[in-house]
Amino acid sequence: MYTIPFTNIDWSQVEKSHHPGETGDAYWQTLNFDGLRIRIVEYSAGYLADHWCQKGHIVHCLEGSFVSELENGEQFSLSKGMTYVVSDHLSSHRSLSAESVKLLIIDGDFLEPKDQ
Repeated sequence: MYTIPFTNIDWSQVEKSHHPGETGDAYWQTLNFDGLRIRIVEYSAGYLADHWCQKGHIVHCLEGSFVSELENGEQFSLSKGMTYVVSDHLSSHRSLSAESVKLLIIDGDFLEPKDQ
């Protein structure tokens, strides 16, 4: 379990870090707690992630739209107000966006699959 006190986040005060994609750019504003990461992530128009990700996420689209592509070729379009959830190591996925997009992404230890 997590022990996180009431925390008010003013995202305008959280520094942005730059993460170039295969094409386009991603900008992350990141807060780390014990075993929990909360981010606002912005993709530029024409963004394509530079890797296939195995990490689990809760991804909520705040603005714009994007595609989450699975390594097996499946694609899922998400637009403002939509969310996807996946646990660690259950898919190889990457993001691509034709337009700029703003996401809230939450991940952490709670998304690790439990042994049977």
